Amino acid sequence: MSLGRSNTLRRVRGGILRLARSRPAALVAGLLCVIPVVVVSRADYVWESWITAGLSLVGLGTGAALIVTAFAGRRPDWVEPD
Repeated sequence: MSLGRSNTLRRVRGGILRLARSRPAALVAGLLCVIPVVVVSRADYVWESWITAGLSLVGLGTGAALIVTAFAGRRPDWVEPD
């Protein structure tokens, strides 16, 4: 049972990493994550709870990271010391 979950998590992680490599796709996906969070945080809905607050934090963090990646680009993993 844990093998199936591990495989699914690896696929999701790989998809997010491939998304972050493409700058335009990262920008669009980041904005799609951030815009609903901003709308929900500005308005006061009756159905809001601690679950929506937690999901909002995850969405905002993921969206912000994708937007920063889209503007800054990828950095090298290793920089040779002089």
